[in-house]
Amino acid sequence: MRESIVPYVRDASFPVRTAWYTAPRRLLDYMLMYVQEGEVVARVEGREHRCGAGDFCLVQPGELHSLEGPTHTISPYIHLDIFYNPARERSFVARSGRVDISGHEALLQPRLEDAAGVHVPTKFSPLHRAEFRDTMLKTIGVWQRRDFLGQIESQYLATGLVLSLLQAHSRGSVESSDGPEFLNWITSFMSLHLSEPLSVKDLARRAGLSASRFSSVFRSRFGRPPHQFLLHLRVQRAQDLLQHTSLSLREISSQCGFADVHHFSKSFKKTTGHTAGSYRRAAGPTV
Repeated sequence: MRESIVPYVRDASFPVRTAWYTAPRRLLDYMLMYVQEGEVVARVEGREHRCGAGDFCLVQPGELHSLEGPTHTISPYIHLDIFYNPARERSFVARSGRVDISGHEALLQPRLEDAAGVHVPTKFSPLHRAEFRDTMLKTIGVWQRRDFLGQIESQYLATGLVLSLLQAHSRGSVESSDGPEFLNWITSFMSLHLSEPLSVKDLARRAGLSASRFSSVFRSRFGRPPHQFLLHLRVQRAQDLLQHTSLSLREISSQCGFADVHHFSKSFKKTTGHTAGSYRRAAGPTV
């Protein structure tokens, strides 16, 4: 029986460091690292992995490892459990130099190869690097808010990271841009970045396709062109904000990624058949 996958973020940060070193240790959980600037040398179970800017690194539970930044680095990281453990809140991040983790076997996470039959190398490549990076950085940011909603959102985002990790390295799961299933990740990306000025060209670049090929595959998968689908998501989000918040139309238009209030009002009415104001009045008071 396989372990239940329920990601749990334990620690996350954006460290900016100069000439640093982490003495050999073994972790109870997983450590996911992104090298944003500089170089990080990861020595894991006797093997050296040099990770430069743009690279990703995964240290798995129980692996004897040390980390070194020879020069200035920015290396965001996440410590997390991937598999459910009812005692997870008693677990901890092993500090530098802690090699002996005996006595804590009940808190030790299983390795991916043992629990899920998936081999992920220390220095790994996600299928969609830019999307993986953006999701990872957002996970760290919302986790650091330390509020209730931030904790929920960070676990949700971490689930997406784990899914992407497993998809990239599961046998026979490499996606092909010849099939519409290649874009299964895109709607989550759109939803997470509605307030940003997304363009078809930007989305196509993230998918590694030309704009025309991206539009064709997207329409085959989702039944409408990408710009119409994105507009639909923005209007849906605006409807939710109109019904459940007291935000002004200007604030809502900004949060939903519209160029200005006029663009928002025009798009909203064209899509729903109602003005934003009449929709809010019909929806009644927020609950």
